[in-house]
Amino acid sequence: MNARVSIRVIVALGFVVAGVNHFLAPEVYLAMMPPFLPAPDLLHKIAGGAEILGGLGLLVPPTRRLAMIGLVALLVAIFPANLYVAWIGKMGDLAIPAWVLWARLPFQALFIAVVIWVGRDGPKKT
Repeated sequence: MNARVSIRVIVALGFVVAGVNHFLAPEVYLAMMPPFLPAPDLLHKIAGGAEILGGLGLLVPPTRRLAMIGLVALLVAIFPANLYVAWIGKMGDLAIPAWVLWARLPFQALFIAVVIWVGRDGPKKT
């Protein structure tokens, strides 16, 4: 198994676990929702479902590209919630230092880059 495939599996499992966690610990995700967003309960469930489907989709070649596009869109869509958490300086009842909440924001771009990399096929062999 090459590096891209190994990392694809790790990324896919990460998204599936994070998505399942939306349903197991909804209070964490609801606490991240900016107050200006409508229907926070529905939005966090949609995000959780999208993470599960996107993660699984990365593992199936015919759906990989669509999963990649969907996960990138999701990562862009959830950025305001991550920014909101940094702005208010807390993530629900979790004891996370404010500097960590700010420091994690640039990683969103890294996650997007990794999703694009694992979502694409490697170079074609001739």
